[in-house]
Amino acid sequence: MIADIKKNVEQKMSKSLEALKVDFGKVRTGRAHAGILDHVTVDYYGSPTQVNQIASVSLMDARTIGVQPFEKKMIGAIEKAIRDADLGLNPSTNGDVIRVPMPMLSEERRRDLIKVVKGESENAKVAVRNIRRDANEQLKKLLKDKSISEDDERRAQEDVQKFTDRFVLEIDKALQVKEVELMAV
Repeated sequence: MIADIKKNVEQKMSKSLEALKVDFGKVRTGRAHAGILDHVTVDYYGSPTQVNQIASVSLMDARTIGVQPFEKKMIGAIEKAIRDADLGLNPSTNGDVIRVPMPMLSEERRRDLIKVVKGESENAKVAVRNIRRDANEQLKKLLKDKSISEDDERRAQEDVQKFTDRFVLEIDKALQVKEVELMAV
């Protein structure tokens, strides 16, 4: 039972860390990367569909993303979706290819993005702490039901705390890496 709780805690905490890394991927730096459009959805015949499923997304150069729709009539919808995605991007159509230039980030915009990244990391830490709380409640319930001894419960809680400390440290490391990436000119 305790082993299951620990395994569950570690899996959930690693999922929280992965979700944070995905969120960090959405926060753009000065360089172009195709993954920034992964979360942009387009109305494709009445259903919301990700851009990378209805178009070929590639890097044209270090500062430009190229989007080539599989269907030519989707160009306008994709361009509008990218513009409305609140990524600060202004796509332009060039024949049957949509060019998405990545503008340089000003110092003020970089600082704003760092605030956003810090908020995301704090949310991830809260999620990790909530997982710890839930695990500790499960352990207390097992103790109350006399399924485990007090010593087992205490040791398990210490292990859960070690997981928590490890994942909070990894979140902090990911935050530092992203801050350095954002401040690089």
